[in-house]
Amino acid sequence: MDEKTVKLQFEKVAKIFTTQAGREVPVFRELEMAVYGNEFISIVGPSGCGKTTLLSLAAGLLPVTSGRVLMDGREVRKPGRERGVIFQQDAILPWRTVLGNVEYGLELRGVGKAERRSIAREYLKVVNLEKYADFYPKELSGGMKKRVQIAAVFANDPEVLLMDEPFGSLDYPTKCTLQKELLRIWERDRKTTVFITHDLEEAIFLSDRVFALGDGMIRSVFQMPFSRPREDAIRLSPDFQAIKADLWRFLDVSEVGASESKAAIPA
Repeated sequence: MDEKTVKLQFEKVAKIFTTQAGREVPVFRELEMAVYGNEFISIVGPSGCGKTTLLSLAAGLLPVTSGRVLMDGREVRKPGRERGVIFQQDAILPWRTVLGNVEYGLELRGVGKAERRSIAREYLKVVNLEKYADFYPKELSGGMKKRVQIAAVFANDPEVLLMDEPFGSLDYPTKCTLQKELLRIWERDRKTTVFITHDLEEAIFLSDRVFALGDGMIRSVFQMPFSRPREDAIRLSPDFQAIKADLWRFLDVSEVGASESKAAIPA
C-alpha cells in the first residue's frame, strides 16, 4: 500500500434524501474519508447507516448534496470505467455464456474479438472457471456466479474496485472460500478496493483498514496487523478476536433512527 497517494477521497460530503412527503432524511453531513492507492478497505456499520449510499456516491451512481468525492484529485460526477462495481445481487446477463459475460465490458469498449476473448479466458482461468466458459448463468451455483462477476470486473481493468456485500447471500463455507479467492486475485492486481459488509470477520480478514460507519460519519478506523497472504488460521487468533470485539464497541447497534430511514434511503 502506498500511503503517500490518496486514490479516493470524500471531502465534507453531505447526502440528504427527500421522502415523497417532502421530509429530508440526512445520511451524511460533512463525511471525511481517504482511501490510499492499492489499499483494501472495508466499511462496516448497522443496517441503514449509509454503507450502500457511500459506495454509490463513489461509483457516481448518486450525486452528493454538498462536498466532493474525488478520484486521483478529480471530482466524481458520473459512473466511469475506472471504477468497477460488484453488487450483492447477481449482475450477469442470463442470455450470455460465462465467457460472454466476462468479455462484455471489453466489448462495450470496442476491444477486438480476439483480444477480448483472450483477456476473458485469462480471467476465467484466474477464478477457476475456464472449464465453464460455455455454460449459462442458470447452470451455475451462487458461488460460481460471483466468480463470474469478479472475473468480469477485473477483466475490464478498473483502477478502483467497489464491492457492495458481494458474498452476503452465500453460506459460510462458500463465503470463506470466495474471500480467499478474492484476496488471491487482489494480490495479483492490487486494485484499490472499497468493500461493504455487515460481517466483521469478513472485514477483518480481507482488509488493510476497517472503517466503522455510524451516525453519518466515520466513527473509527482500525488498522489490521496481519501480513499477507492471509490464511484461515488468523480467524482464530487472539489478535483477530480482539479486533472483532473492539469493532463492536464502535458500531451503533441501536435500530432507532436507522429503522426510520430504511424505507427512504439505501442501506
